[in-house]
Amino acid sequence: MSDIKRIDPGPRMSEATIHDGRIYCAGMIPEDISLDITGQVKQALAEIDSLLAKGGSDKTKILSAVIWLADISDFAAMNKVWDAWVVPGQTPARATVEAHLADPNIKVEIMVVAAI
Repeated sequence: MSDIKRIDPGPRMSEATIHDGRIYCAGMIPEDISLDITGQVKQALAEIDSLLAKGGSDKTKILSAVIWLADISDFAAMNKVWDAWVVPGQTPARATVEAHLADPNIKVEIMVVAAI
């Protein structure tokens, strides 16, 4: 059995765990939740870039992504930012759903799993 490495572990959760050549990232939200959907998605994706780098990976190695939107009417705006961020030909399997998020000002949360 491979060792498990935890990135930025806290009392409730780790920002990510690494096991068996994969990095499992926690759901990333923007730092500034007063931003519109475009700004929030950009910040969440920047958090993902940073976390993947800490784990020795990058967005070209993302295997799957789950995106939660507080309002599904933000789907097109979110996709515009996502499409500019992903690398053509390196896109992961993805699901996007509407959900009540932890704070009513959070518009998006994104969780990814990537190869290392």
